[in-house]
Amino acid sequence: MVFSLIQLEDYMLPCVNKKVFGVECPGCGVQRSFAHLVKGEFTEAFHMYPAIFTLVILFAFLIVNKRYKFRFRKKIILTLAIVNVLIIVISYVIKMNTIYQLT
Repeated sequence: MVFSLIQLEDYMLPCVNKKVFGVECPGCGVQRSFAHLVKGEFTEAFHMYPAIFTLVILFAFLIVNKRYKFRFRKKIILTLAIVNVLIIVISYVIKMNTIYQLT
């Protein structure tokens, strides 16, 4: 069964933070970025949500780690998590600075 990406985009969840407060949250764009990633539009996926690739690596490692136990798995998971948080926070600050011209 093949799903059209247009149908996938029809079922994306809206950002509650943006609806209630009018400000995007740090997770805004991850669904659309994943849709771009599935379509093979890697540049667009990165521009939509810069942490998409490191998130995919983290989740792929977590899935593989369920089957095969790696020697330094805790350090790898911690490092990937820290890198993801840093990318998400830095890109969010840059996006908010660009949108609201806070400088």
